[in-house]
Amino acid sequence: EEQLVESGGGLVQAGGSLRLSCAVSGLSLNEYSIGWFRQAPGKEREGVSCISSSDGSTYYEDAVKGRFTISRDIAKSTVYLQMNSLEPEDTAVYYCAAEAGRDINMKNMCLAIQRNYEYDFWGRGTQVTVSS
Repeated sequence: EEQLVESGGGLVQAGGSLRLSCAVSGLSLNEYSIGWFRQAPGKEREGVSCISSSDGSTYYEDAVKGRFTISRDIAKSTVYLQMNSLEPEDTAVYYCAAEAGRDINMKNMCLAIQRNYEYDFWGRGTQVTVSS
């Protein structure tokens, strides 16, 4: 059974850091690209960062460029999102999602959420709260 489980969320002060993990089971990071998405109260879910299954190429939303870093450990079947210099605007539930295919453009993968694209698998999310 395919499963994605997020962890690492919590409450942090502005300027602080968190590292989120997306532990994957039942599927391979060599075959599935992974994206991190977030949804703040009253807002649409948005793509934050995506990493390719084929070559590890990445995409970042403009709001997080230079602050967030996505990475993966294929041996551990885990994708990470290192979040530094956190801002209150980063407060949201963070989800990871998996999409099959080795030739997917990561910007397209992250932005497809805007068209209500149905990704293959989703995790249940982890809450990140940044206090001012």
